[in-house]
Amino acid sequence: MTIKLHCFGESGHSYKAALALELSGLAWEPAFVDFFAGQHRSDDYRNLNVMAEAPVLIDGDIRLSQSGVIQQYITDKTGKFGGAPDEKYEVLRWVLWDNHKLSSQVGMTRFLMNFLPEDKRPKEVIGFMQGRLKAAFATLENQLRGRDWLVGDGMTNADLTCCGYLFYDEPFGFDRKDHPNIDAWLTRISETPGWKHPYDLMPGNPSDRA
Repeated sequence: MTIKLHCFGESGHSYKAALALELSGLAWEPAFVDFFAGQHRSDDYRNLNVMAEAPVLIDGDIRLSQSGVIQQYITDKTGKFGGAPDEKYEVLRWVLWDNHKLSSQVGMTRFLMNFLPEDKRPKEVIGFMQGRLKAAFATLENQLRGRDWLVGDGMTNADLTCCGYLFYDEPFGFDRKDHPNIDAWLTRISETPGWKHPYDLMPGNPSDRA
């Protein structure tokens, strides 16, 4: 049975789930969520996911939301990306850190800087968020010093969650050349067979609304 992932290309959280599915080798297909038209707030979509968010994974009778949960489901189904048995809590630690300290901040900052009309972009809020992101980027950069992957000797959900927003080209205060360890790590991920850019992996692109 083919897994269906309700997602859209601009969503970094959707990308984490889609990339994990793609690299896992599971059969899956995207179902476009028209976020910018408000589809996620419709009654039909709230029946699908009461949290009114993307992504949502449907696998037979299984229905899951939240990218970290979906990544863990893929790990449980395939045995991939979980790390060694004694690393599972360290992997989880980075998934939780990313959702709280990195992706949540990047997602908001990127949205404010790129997807609002220019005259409605709150400069003070953006500046504050970018300050917080500097600390998160420093944490990630330090963890990757002398390491190929965030946890253990191979790609895990720690990597798949923390990279989620960092492959997007829209500006949000991150420049790879300022973070050599992150830059090398992102290159390793993008050189993994099967890797795709979010706009090549899922439907939905800012150019669609241009």
